[in-house]
Amino acid sequence: MSECTHDCSSCSSNCESRNEPESFIEKPNQMSKIGKVIGVVSGKGGVGKTLVSSLLAVSMQRMDKNVGLMDADITGPSIPKAFGIHTKAEGCEFGILPVKSKMGIDVMSINLLLENESDPVVWRGPVIAGVVKQFWTDVIWKDIDCLFVDMPPGTGDVPLTVFQSIPIDGIVIVTSPQELVSMIVEKAVKMAKLMNIPILGIVENMSYFECPDCGKRHSIYGESHIAEIASQYGIPVLAQLPIDPELAKHCDQGTIELFEGDWLNDAVEYITK
Repeated sequence: MSECTHDCSSCSSNCESRNEPESFIEKPNQMSKIGKVIGVVSGKGGVGKTLVSSLLAVSMQRMDKNVGLMDADITGPSIPKAFGIHTKAEGCEFGILPVKSKMGIDVMSINLLLENESDPVVWRGPVIAGVVKQFWTDVIWKDIDCLFVDMPPGTGDVPLTVFQSIPIDGIVIVTSPQELVSMIVEKAVKMAKLMNIPILGIVENMSYFECPDCGKRHSIYGESHIAEIASQYGIPVLAQLPIDPELAKHCDQGTIELFEGDWLNDAVEYITK
């Protein structure tokens, strides 16, 4: 019998020392009770991922579900601004308590922990990834039917940490109509498949502008190719969102929970199946 090299990948022996693949999944806070965990991702910035995360959370909450929203974009947190939350998160002996929005959505963001909302987060990648992990292990997400995780764009440290540390049930990819989005979507799709994360579908933001006078739709950013892209990767198109000045206004004023529109209702129903 040859000497053991401790490299199980090249060995056919079924010995006691053979190790199963290590799991990096972290346990949530002992007081947390969470149903589904849905990540909202994009391959690049500026496509409206935070807007989609917020609209998904509000749309689901309107269906009488208990919803949580984790702002994992540590260096560019904007969820509290969209919801008009300016109070600070508090803690107890069991963990950190998320802040409830006006309509009852549980929110956690680094901006709820900083002394000043405008303070920059000048941290290196491992520290940022550690904070995101703590949003899962230390925050008490109590009686949540669905927790949406608004992730930073790209395929770097934080998305990798979320995929490895949090039991994600699926992701929603946010895109825009530009031609280059095909390549960006492909990067997000390939990362999800590499990490064995189910892809629930694509939401296209800024898909069109509907004239308030005549009702005609105009493709401001060019004709949409979302159907072809989705078909290429075998994933559904969950929604196509318009360019709506009212949505931008609600985000700026912190009243996103008052938006009017049913664009994501079908997406929410699909997610909750």
